[in-house]
Amino acid sequence: MGKAKLNVRLIAATPNADKLTALAARMCYSGMEIEQLLDKVNTQDQSAFVEGVMGRGHLSVAEHADFTFLIESVSRSLLAQLTRHRIASFSVQSQRYVSMEGCFDYVVPPAISALGEEEEARYIEQMKTMHAWYCEWQEKLGKNGESANEDARFVLPNAASTRLVMTMNARELSHFFSLRCCGRAQWEIREMAWQMLACCKKEAPLLFANAGPGCLRGPCPEGKNSCGRAAEMRARAAEMAK
Repeated sequence: MGKAKLNVRLIAATPNADKLTALAARMCYSGMEIEQLLDKVNTQDQSAFVEGVMGRGHLSVAEHADFTFLIESVSRSLLAQLTRHRIASFSVQSQRYVSMEGCFDYVVPPAISALGEEEEARYIEQMKTMHAWYCEWQEKLGKNGESANEDARFVLPNAASTRLVMTMNARELSHFFSLRCCGRAQWEIREMAWQMLACCKKEAPLLFANAGPGCLRGPCPEGKNSCGRAAEMRARAAEMAK
């Protein structure tokens, strides 16, 4: 058992996603022959064109580009939020087929750590207690693989860490970042979203040039429910752009 530390890796992406998006958009607006279009996209700077297309809301062209992430050491609580984003594919480590007997890591919320070492130690002891309950139920249920695991797992907490592979297209990722990079998003999924955004900006800088919380592009879309942290969000995005 141990404290889980979030790790996000971009493990696969549609090659030349920026150029592919530019080609798809130009296909809609141009009568050029295919070879001419390909030559234009491959030899000329597409920055202004892609920015204009995305700015006008012609977002379907971004659906041709897929991005696949390996995400490690996130809580089952985060997983419940993540799977609300339905235009995505998820492959999650199973608590039925994979025994938690010897590998029950857990996420510690920063707010609990901020209470001090004594309170964090109390939290960790509670994790150990739940792990003991899990092992006890495995034993009582025959400790025979998935048939025991599937019911023993009911005593595991939302803090239990997991790992997954997730694929989203660029359009859905932009929507995801607008919601989950926001200061109002829950802290864990927000940190994951910012790490994913950094990966995407490096892989496809044109597609994700303006991606992030809504306050990067104008007034906070949350209105009176704004977190009031627009300056902080903009500073983080500016640091990422360096």
